[in-house]
Amino acid sequence: MSISGKQRVLSGMRPTGQLHLGHYHGVLKNWLELQQEYECFFFVADWHALTTEYEDPSIIEKSVWNMVIDWLAVGVNPGSAKLFIQSRVPEHAELHLLLSMSTPLSWLERVPSYKDQQEKLSDKDLTTYGFLGYPLLQAALILLFTRLVLFRLAKIRFHMLSWRVKWSDDLIISMDVNLILRRI
Repeated sequence: MSISGKQRVLSGMRPTGQLHLGHYHGVLKNWLELQQEYECFFFVADWHALTTEYEDPSIIEKSVWNMVIDWLAVGVNPGSAKLFIQSRVPEHAELHLLLSMSTPLSWLERVPSYKDQQEKLSDKDLTTYGFLGYPLLQAALILLFTRLVLFRLAKIRFHMLSWRVKWSDDLIISMDVNLILRRI
C-alpha cells in the first residue's frame, strides 16, 4: 500500500506523435476510471520513446506537452493522479545507470521481446544500448514507485519475464515488463 492507503498504478505513454481514438479507448478511458480508485502515477515516457526515435528526437519534444494537454482535455485530473515527465526525474536516470552497470548484456539479449521488436521495427537501426537496455529503464521506473528500498545493489536478483505482470502488493503496472528485480 502507499501512504494514501490505496494501491498504486503506474502507467505511461510514449510521446511519438498525435494521440488518436485508439489512445482514448485503449488507455485514457482506463486512466479516468483508475484515478478514482487508485493512487495513480501517469507519465510521459520520453526516454522510452528516445530508444526508437533517437535519429529524429524532435517528434518527442513536439509531442510531450500536446500529449499532456490531451490527457487533461479528456479528464485526467492532476488533483487525483500525479502526472510527470520521465526525463524530469533525475533519480530515474541514476537508478537506470546503476542497474545497467551491473546487468550482463547477455541477460538483456535474451529478453524475448527484444528480438520481436527488432523484427517489427526492421526499418530502424535498433542496435543501440538504449533499445537493448529498455527493460532496465522500465525496471528503474517501477522500482522508484514501489516500497522496495535498495540498500545495496548486491541484494538485488534479476528475473527475466516476458508477460504482463503485477508488481508486489502495492503497484499495478499497465505496461509489458520484461525484467523484474527482486530483493534476495
